[in-house]
Amino acid sequence: MTPSRSQSRRAFLQTAGAGALAALAPRLATGDPQTAQAAAGKQASIAFTLDLEMSRNFPRWEDTHWDYEKGNLNEESKAYAVEACRRVKAAGGIAHVFCVGRVCEQENLDWLRGIADEGHHVGNHTYDHVNVLAQKPEHAQYRFQRAPWLVAGKSVEQVIADNIRLTTVALKERTGIKADGFRTPGGFNDGLVDRPDVQKLILAQGFTWVSAKYPKHALGDMEHEPGDDVYADIVAKQPAAQPFVYETGLVEVPMSPVSDLSAFRAGRWKLDWFLKAVRQGVEWAIENDAVYDFLGHPSCLYVTDPQFRTVDMICQLVKESSGQARLVDLTTIAGRVAGRGQ
Repeated sequence: MTPSRSQSRRAFLQTAGAGALAALAPRLATGDPQTAQAAAGKQASIAFTLDLEMSRNFPRWEDTHWDYEKGNLNEESKAYAVEACRRVKAAGGIAHVFCVGRVCEQENLDWLRGIADEGHHVGNHTYDHVNVLAQKPEHAQYRFQRAPWLVAGKSVEQVIADNIRLTTVALKERTGIKADGFRTPGGFNDGLVDRPDVQKLILAQGFTWVSAKYPKHALGDMEHEPGDDVYADIVAKQPAAQPFVYETGLVEVPMSPVSDLSAFRAGRWKLDWFLKAVRQGVEWAIENDAVYDFLGHPSCLYVTDPQFRTVDMICQLVKESSGQARLVDLTTIAGRVAGRGQ
């Protein structure tokens, strides 16, 4: 009997991920923090997360000033975030957004309060979108190279700690929102495995979990449709995007490839190519009772996916899973990994 299209797709996803899982097995057995799987359970956890920041190259490719104005969200980005969260809730889920602290300098934050009032979680994304792995203060953000007096006399550790602390304070004072979780600007292939100092810095700021890891993956040639090998590589990297606990006790909830900025900025992909990659990643997670943490940016998506096809597709895949998956926030995922509940 000829296999159906869904059966063929399922076989492809299982095959693409099986090799990677087999290769990880020896390290999983020894508790290697980079490859530990999600807490035991027979239900996939699908998270829809958005980073609330402006993004270079959007809405126009020549736009680069946002590197200095990451928190200056335009109306389109704010409206997109609100609507995307509404759609997730309508599907029975909770979204998780990560806010750059400078957003709180804007006059009106009713839209952000509204997101929180609807039950969605709002996390800390640093005040200026700083690189937490920077070695020098001026390397932490473009803004500090243009205005070095902002970090004069401070160590890079102080700059990063202040950036995290100020965001927590700003969210609380301007909106009444308590920052729920921390996501690093940018994602790192190994997360923070080699930086226990940064792990401790984050813990000292009151956070028990972080979203810092983003596995490297293939993209293919810029502006060209990805080949089957590219899609297979992205699926094969999903096991490396599963949550784990660092030796310091900090929980890591990685970002799952492929992100919107990787696809639309680095690869100059078309939307249909992006949707295909995301679909395969979510389907792999559902087939393997795993975690999928979708990473999006409203400042990018309102240009590249104005009809909300990505969020609708993710919600539909969860709905069609017949209980094999659920839409959850990252705090819930982190709690499972740390053994603090289901």
